This record gives sequence, C-alpha cells and structure tokens, in this order.
Amino acid sequence: MACTNCSTSNGDAPKGCKSNGTCGTDSCNKLTVFDWLANMKSPDGNTTFECVEVRFKNGRKEFFRNPEKLTLSIGDVVATEAQSGHDVGVVTLTGELVKIQMKKKKVKEDAPEVLKIYRKASQKDIDTWQEARNREESIKVRAREIALALKLEMKISDIEFQGDGSKASFYYTSDERVDFRQLIKEFAKEFNIRIDMKQIGSRQEASRLGGVGSCGRELCCSTWLTDFRSVNTSAARYQQLSLNPQKLAGQCGKLKCCLNYELDSYQDALKNFPSTDTKFITEKGEAFCHKIDIFKGLMWFSYKGDFSSWHTLKTEDVHKMIQMVKEKKSISSLEEFSLDNSNEPEKSFTNAVAEDSLTRFDKPKTKKKQKSRQRNNKAKNNDNSTSGNTADGNKKEATQSKGKNNRNNKPRNKNKSATPKQN
Repeated sequence: MACTNCSTSNGDAPKGCKSNGTCGTDSCNKLTVFDWLANMKSPDGNTTFECVEVRFKNGRKEFFRNPEKLTLSIGDVVATEAQSGHDVGVVTLTGELVKIQMKKKKVKEDAPEVLKIYRKASQKDIDTWQEARNREESIKVRAREIALALKLEMKISDIEFQGDGSKASFYYTSDERVDFRQLIKEFAKEFNIRIDMKQIGSRQEASRLGGVGSCGRELCCSTWLTDFRSVNTSAARYQQLSLNPQKLAGQCGKLKCCLNYELDSYQDALKNFPSTDTKFITEKGEAFCHKIDIFKGLMWFSYKGDFSSWHTLKTEDVHKMIQMVKEKKSISSLEEFSLDNSNEPEKSFTNAVAEDSLTRFDKPKTKKKQKSRQRNNKAKNNDNSTSGNTADGNKKEATQSKGKNNRNNKPRNKNKSATPKQN
C-alpha cells in the first residue's frame, strides 16, 4: 500500500519517504494501525506504558519492553533483543493502545517472551539490515534449486533475515511431512548462516506474499486481517451461491475469508423464511420448494411431475399455507397464492447514450448516404458536360468567323486572262 504523499518504488523504501522506509502515518506497510490517542496527553502523574509494538518483515509484529525509557514514536527504527544476536524492526504503536493490543492477544507484560529494546538503530545497524534484505531474493532462488535437487515435496515461499544478518528463517509450505535434515546441512554449507525452517499454511503464505483478489482490492489477509477463521461450504449455501470451487477459492486455494463477512446477516434473514424442505399436498397435487430469494422474500414452488412451471409465492403466504396445514384445512392449488407476474412491466435495457457503443465507427454506410452521393456525382457530371458543350460551341463559332474573315480578306482578280492550253 502507498500513502497519499509518496509513491512506492521497486525497493523496500518508498520514493520521497525520508523515514528510512516508512511514513509518519505508517501507511506504506502491511497491517497498519491508527493511533487515535496520539494527540491526547496522559493525566499528570501517570507514566506511559512501557511496552511498544514493533513490526518486522511482511507484517510480523511482536511486543517489546522499553526499560531504557527511550522516547519512541511511530516509524522509528530500533534494535531489539533476539534469541541470539539482535534484530532490527520499525515501531508501529506506542502508549496505551499497546496495552489493549496485548490484552487482545493475551500477552502479559511481564511474560518471558516479551523481550526488550536495546537502542534506536544506528546507521551501521540499518546498513547491515539492508544488506541482509538485499540477499534474500537470490538466496531464495538458490534454496529452491537445492530443494528440487534433493527431491523434496516442499515450496520455499519466503526468507526473512535477522537484523544482524547472522540468521535466516525459511518459510515453506508442504502437504506432507518433510525430512529436511539434509536440506539444512546443504543450506548452512552454501550460505554460511544459521538456518531456521518454519512451516506455514497456504493462508499464511498468501498473507506474507500479498496479492490482489477477485474484487480488485488487495488481499484482506495481507492488509488488515490477522485471525484466520475456518470457512465452510455451508457459508456459500446460506448465501445462495453456486458451489463453484474456482469462484469460491481465493489466492491461497482455500475458501475465501470474505464468505464469513455477511454470513450472520444472511442467517438472521433466513430465520423468517420457512424451511426449503416444506411440502404441500394440494388438490392439484404435491408441491415442492425449488428456490428462494432472500432479498425479495420470495419462494418458488412447483407440482410433482410438472417441474417446468414454477409458481412464485411470498413468505407470508407460505406461512399462511403452513398454518392451514396445521389446522387441517385443504389447499386448493398454488395458483390461489401465487403472484401474477403478467401485470409486471417488462424490463428492457435502453442505451441512453448511443456513443457508448465501441463499434459505432464500424457500422457500414447507409443506402441514403450512398444515394445522396450518387446524386451529387451525377449533378457534377452534368455541370461538367454542359460547360464542355458551351466551350465547344464557342470554339466552332470562333473558327467559322475566322474562315469568313479570311474569305473576305482574299483579293479578287476580275480581269484574269485565260491562258489557252497547249496541245
């Protein structure tokens, strides 16, 4: 995700971000938190909460104590305690909200797993951290090649280096149990670091790698969702969705987490609906329910043996029919309660703006335009012919007048003597 005042680059740090890879609002990172108590001062005499929340690569967050009473704010890069050596992370939350988060995740303040913060990261710590991060992609490619050479059924999805560069955690997914003892030896020999193999599920893999869902937005698991609840196909049945695994599956290959978002609303709406297994014995025959519409409150029934013709009934009418059955009253037919669909106006789509068609320029020329063009061409030809005829007539008149002038200009010899022919 990118904030409004900077654009994300190919590297880890966004363009224009002068906080070493994070913004003051922390909106360039995954699983961001808005500190709504940041502008509020604590009452006099109350000390700020000692623990802070620190984020590491791909949304991994942990809580740390601040025994040195360092003045920390969101976005500060700190060096934290690790099992061996030290790690480098970014502060994402401070103050009283950390206490609420720790209570929500059931982490006690004095628990042994809550480690401490050493100091604010120096430039040397940040340089070592960035060098280790730059090695992750090349090491991941080489690690996959080694796993394929050993013929192991596993997929190495991500690698996370510790801040001091002495340890690397390899995250992998596998459907079966993998014996990676030989693999760890090959990794340690190849990369000269301590190896920690961590198996994760397909949902955790999608949350670490991120992506774009079918809705066009970033994955919920990589932006704000932290708990992965089980999703069943019954959630799709309650919402009247087609049980197509290609449409119901997300990027992880499992059922989409968003199927649970509106499930409670659908279950509340279905409480007012009769059961879909409801059957009626009418005078015309036995009737079954085929389909329901939760939003319109309609149900479709048909007679046994005549499944092609469906009758639309409201839920109120179905409840009336059920009450009649309980009172042992006879039901004449479904047509008595069905809606008359013939009175409804036919709905048709009309394009108000004809220019919206993408093929509006591909339409052939109409005959009217062709006829008008032919008429124009004929008129032009007629004009040209008449102008040619007048020009020819003028030329003829000019030549005739010239001939007459030449005749008139010739001298006439009236006294011409006739010479006798010699025999």
